[in-house]
Amino acid sequence: MKRNLLSIIILALLVVNIVLSAIMMVTVSSASRKTAALVADISAIIGLEINGLPASDVGAAPVTMADTAVYNITDEMTIPLKSDEDGTGHYAVGNVSLSLNKTHDDYKTYNEETLATSEGIIKDIIYSVLGNYTMDEARSNDKQIKSEILTKIQEKFGSDVIYDVSFSFLYS
Repeated sequence: MKRNLLSIIILALLVVNIVLSAIMMVTVSSASRKTAALVADISAIIGLEINGLPASDVGAAPVTMADTAVYNITDEMTIPLKSDEDGTGHYAVGNVSLSLNKTHDDYKTYNEETLATSEGIIKDIIYSVLGNYTMDEARSNDKQIKSEILTKIQEKFGSDVIYDVSFSFLYS
């Protein structure tokens, strides 16, 4: 009789434990979502980067292909990369394209013709950013490199009419 009574008490405590754990999980998960939303709002206000993207890109409406103009850098670029640990030099050879938002207010100022005259400045930014990486780093950090190039171009031109950078490089 004592064993059955003890088993019933243990079973009742297990049920109470499960119920209390479920209540705790519901309250903690909702508080966690609210905290994450608050942190995202605060970081957007003060301009911090979230997941490697500038805060201005978080939640921004994507530009459609109909509203996109593409400017291709005319010449194939050969960029010397930072030397590896063993001291060997490597190069990146390829092409770069910039995507422009045709609906942006600054598009009349910074269109394809204007970028053609500023191509030297754009190439200099690409050389300086990509030249800071070794071959292995450049292969594994495409998104970071594109983001860094885009940020520097936007800072140089003082506008975010250029919203994306695309490149295809062969590393040797």
